[in-house]
Amino acid sequence: MGSDASIRFFETQFQRQVREAELALNPFEQQALPYLHGTVLDYGCGLGNLALAAARRGCSVVALDASRAAIEHLRQVAQAESLPITAAEADLRRYELRDEYDAVSCIGLLMFFDCPTAFAQLQQLQSHVRPGGVAVVNVLVEGTTYLDMFDPSGHCLFARDEMLGRFAGWEILRSEYQDYPAANDTTKSFVTVIARKPALRAAA
Repeated sequence: MGSDASIRFFETQFQRQVREAELALNPFEQQALPYLHGTVLDYGCGLGNLALAAARRGCSVVALDASRAAIEHLRQVAQAESLPITAAEADLRRYELRDEYDAVSCIGLLMFFDCPTAFAQLQQLQSHVRPGGVAVVNVLVEGTTYLDMFDPSGHCLFARDEMLGRFAGWEILRSEYQDYPAANDTTKSFVTVIARKPALRAAA
């Protein structure tokens, strides 16, 4: 299953979740929410449950996703509640950020890119966190069998301790591995890293 196929897969899933009102924060979003503040980027926002929760707590949120159904749903809710959310449909494999943010969240997205793209987009996200700001990143890791349904050449499993290495020099606020059972006796193994970017040093 290629990248476009994975987009179609989630488009169908998001449509079903909207119909069935499955809109609660998942465990990774629950972990992320307390760390979000100020201006927030939700990169791969899905239905926008985290973006909505952050905006209701006073954050100003930019939410991006490749799913049209998800973005339309998020826009409708944000408009109905007059929340400070800018939601846009975007190809996040190639998207170029221009602004900086106090907090960046990227949950369950990067593993659906090929590894060079995933690593490049992670680096871009890190570079657009303001000094002293926070990044929340969640990915599937080696040992998981969940991606057997996708084309391995188009997707990326991070090495089990790789994410910590990619945040070298940042203050690690939280790092947690979580395993979940999946269909056909497979396993989904995730790591979530929450890290603070070093603040700029004052001039002597």
